[in-house]
Amino acid sequence: MTEECSIIRWLKKEGDPVAKGDVLFEIETDKAAMEVESFHEGVLLKIVVREGVPVPVQSVCGFVGQPGETVPDVAPPPPPVAKPAEAAAAPASRAAAPAPAVAAVAVPAAVAVAAAPTAPAAPARFRISPRAKKLAADSVIDPKKIKGSGPDGRVTEKDVRAYLDSKGYAKLRIAPAARELAARESLDILDIRGSGEGGRIVVADVQRAVAEKPRTMSKMRQVIAQRLTQSFTSTPHIFVTVSVDMTDLLDFRNALKKNGAPYTVTDFILHATAQTLTEMPEVNSTTDGKQVWWHSRVHLGLAVALEKGLVVPVIWNADELSLMELHDRNAELSRKARDGKLLPDEMTGSTFTISNMGMLGVEQFTAIINPGEAAILAVSSTMPQPVVKDHRIAIRQMMKITVSADHRLIDGAMAAKFVNAIKAKLEDVERWKRMV
Repeated sequence: MTEECSIIRWLKKEGDPVAKGDVLFEIETDKAAMEVESFHEGVLLKIVVREGVPVPVQSVCGFVGQPGETVPDVAPPPPPVAKPAEAAAAPASRAAAPAPAVAAVAVPAAVAVAAAPTAPAAPARFRISPRAKKLAADSVIDPKKIKGSGPDGRVTEKDVRAYLDSKGYAKLRIAPAARELAARESLDILDIRGSGEGGRIVVADVQRAVAEKPRTMSKMRQVIAQRLTQSFTSTPHIFVTVSVDMTDLLDFRNALKKNGAPYTVTDFILHATAQTLTEMPEVNSTTDGKQVWWHSRVHLGLAVALEKGLVVPVIWNADELSLMELHDRNAELSRKARDGKLLPDEMTGSTFTISNMGMLGVEQFTAIINPGEAAILAVSSTMPQPVVKDHRIAIRQMMKITVSADHRLIDGAMAAKFVNAIKAKLEDVERWKRMV
């Protein structure tokens, strides 16, 4: 569940006129970036939350009203604060109840730190004399790498000069423009290897160093990393792969397209998977290692790759939809995902996920199970391959599908039965002809 978000950028300035439906700002949650529209008309009277500041959901970000209208004196909401260690030690019966948002925000940071016995001690304060600091800045080096000889480890000018001598600084050849760029980007010139004549450090060398500077991961990418790491390290994965002969189905789809039907290969995979999940509810379940929850409906998540990360829009009740309904819903959600317009409700509640890399020329891959699900299906590209058919070698359009399953719920035999059931449906072209 999304607990915080941050504003990527405001599209209106204070004093700008606002019409109902105008986009006020863009936000980034742990799932996607999306636009926030105004429900009122008037002018943007005040911006409360500035760009890039993480705040709890439902925070007041600004005020829209009539010119001259009095604006309430509202301070920017504080960022979400981690709960103190005592909260983790509360009885299970109490931990199950969600804590009020106000309480989470009201915990002072000092209390939270004091309550955590394993919290590392704060790093010692870095001390440097003004003359040493100026010499380091003029030399474009990082003085924090220098061991100080002054009181309390203070770095002196003498320490900086000794450090420069030990690094052979006087022999460095640095282009003035390269030195200026390194200083502007807060780089240590000693960390840069020169590629110019005689090892001269040129602008291109500094530009490469700038490109290699660490960058903060997007909120979406951080959450992806956290959740998938949790899944892969806490869930015992088992992988089963089969090859599907797509030749007849592709011929049938091409014939449909000539008659104006919009079906994609993904539509057939979605339908075959949804129906197989109704036949094998164990794969459409969830476990915490002690209990198992069976889902009576199939809500299919379909991973969609975006420039900033991965989102998984969800097709609810996919087992009840026709092939055309699946096509329409998939097309709508995929378009909204690429446009950054997915709503939170359209990215939650999946019971099973499909990761399709068929359009990327991938022979085979495995996927990591989304937390809260029992399995995920990885769909590779369809490629012409020589295979044995009717005791003869023939060139067929083959596609590998791999199920990653939670071995606590699903053993190898069940995983094999599941992917082979999908394979059988996809290869049964007469079934599709009857359906269409």
